Amino acid sequence: MTGPAAPEPFLGVTRSLSGRVWRERPADPAVARSHALRLGLSEPLARALAARGVDEAAADDYLTPTLKALFPDPSAFTDMDRAAEILVDALQRDRPMVVFADYDVDGASSAAQLVRWFRAMGKALPIYVPDRLTEGYGPSPTAFRHIREQGADLVVTVDCGAAAYDAVNAAAEIGLEVVVIDHHLMREDPPRAAAVVNPNRPGCRSGQGVLAAAGVTFVLLAALNREARRRGLFEARAEPDLRQWLDLAALGAICDVTQLVGFNRALTAQGLKVMSAWRNPGLKALLDVAQSSGPASAFHAGFILGPRINAGGRIGRADLGARLLSTDDAQEAAEIAGQLDALNAERKEVEREVVEAAAAMIERGSNLDPDLPALVVAGEGWHPGVIGIVAGRLRERYRKPVIVIGVDSAAGVAKGSGRSQPGVNLGRAVQAAYEAGHLLAGGGHAMAAGLTMRPEAIPAFRAFIEERLAEESAAAAELDAVEIDALVTPAGANRGLYEDFQRLTPFGPGNPEPVFALADVRVEQASALRGGHIRCQLTSAGGRIRAVAWRAGETELGRALLAAPGALHVVGKLKADDWQGRNGVQFEIEDAADPRMRSI
Repeated sequence: MTGPAAPEPFLGVTRSLSGRVWRERPADPAVARSHALRLGLSEPLARALAARGVDEAAADDYLTPTLKALFPDPSAFTDMDRAAEILVDALQRDRPMVVFADYDVDGASSAAQLVRWFRAMGKALPIYVPDRLTEGYGPSPTAFRHIREQGADLVVTVDCGAAAYDAVNAAAEIGLEVVVIDHHLMREDPPRAAAVVNPNRPGCRSGQGVLAAAGVTFVLLAALNREARRRGLFEARAEPDLRQWLDLAALGAICDVTQLVGFNRALTAQGLKVMSAWRNPGLKALLDVAQSSGPASAFHAGFILGPRINAGGRIGRADLGARLLSTDDAQEAAEIAGQLDALNAERKEVEREVVEAAAAMIERGSNLDPDLPALVVAGEGWHPGVIGIVAGRLRERYRKPVIVIGVDSAAGVAKGSGRSQPGVNLGRAVQAAYEAGHLLAGGGHAMAAGLTMRPEAIPAFRAFIEERLAEESAAAAELDAVEIDALVTPAGANRGLYEDFQRLTPFGPGNPEPVFALADVRVEQASALRGGHIRCQLTSAGGRIRAVAWRAGETELGRALLAAPGALHVVGKLKADDWQGRNGVQFEIEDAADPRMRSI
């Protein structure tokens, strides 16, 4: 027997200018019809909803995700009740304690939630964030000894700790109790902490493995409220309203690129509504320094706020992000936001230099061998604070998993960060490399991973990763198509269509932003902008639309747009264009194909 026939290429495009086939996103026609009739949706929107795997029973919650309908039982998380008991007991006994946070947005937003809950309960909670360069990722025996020497006898790790076996063992020896709140992939046997709360812990029955640490922390706050209520702590004190901190949970979910499905989707959607009030002084200060405004969106979180918060941990002071999100002092927030904005500008320049060097090394060394399942590239002195972003940029360019390694020969250590393609579990492969003895440390999740090794181990690690990912990458490459939600005309790609599809927000992994196709359009008034961007207008008998292709200058797509060879098929996303009160849309071009060359 043979399997089902592959779907016909959309508009006949089997190989676009980016080298991909175009396909209509698959959807069950019966489910799409049901959505259209029952919910009163337009045919394109109803089909897009069905294409995201949403059946009739789940459609209402998908379009209007609420915490009431989707919030999980905190007790379903292994050790959640135990963690809540320990922390509320520490509150009552006024135990000296510290929250130990990772240096990225997820760690900062997780720490800030805990700090704010304990502040509301009358207790100050200090934050410890390890320095990326001198301490590396996660807890260490040295860091825990320092915390103990400062007088703490309880530490809560957030967005880290699930793999900190040595540190947790060291903590036990010095009388430091540890509670772990994490979401990263971990081994069968957890570290010997007092509690390890992680939806990706083997045996955890929560079913919430897509959550970022900020989402796990928000569920912990619910468990803390429940435990404090059980003990009667709210008889003389107002119960903290957790909804006020949903903006922090959403920030972590978006910036950690988690799957926006189920409870995580509701958490993010409701969190963006809370964020839109801009009541958190740190987020408001960042918005101001970035000269942005308006209701919060996934774009605000992922591209305006997130990179600036991350800049502190990448090339500046590691604790700046957590301090910013925790403070209620507007002046302090403004000062930290200014520092982070400056560091982000510096980060961009460092990132640009490493991207150029890494790309040159890849293209010189492999000539972009299409059969390589993954790219592992290493360079002396590459800043460990930007290698993750660089890996992401190169993954976008080469459309396969990429691991970028910065080598410090003087210290005899190399630190790497990887980003993956959908369908390739990079975190699992890096964990396997650690277990095989190629790494000093390593782990992560499906789409991202971090690692530490000896420089001389890089060749063997590269060979291990290429062999380990060969089968997964081959299967993922077959699925690496541009999936299109609807065919529209320039006139039909209007504000009404854009606003109709906004009912599917927030967009992200698990809920991709809608992709539209324009057939046989002409490129007019194309011009190259600084940064490699290209602006143009797309026209046909059906009207015209303003368009832009980001970072396309040195690509086949960019060259085709500037050459304007004739009619093109174009795919991309609709974005609001409110500049100077336009209330229009702009088409963000992602790919194109020449209809005269069916195989290109």
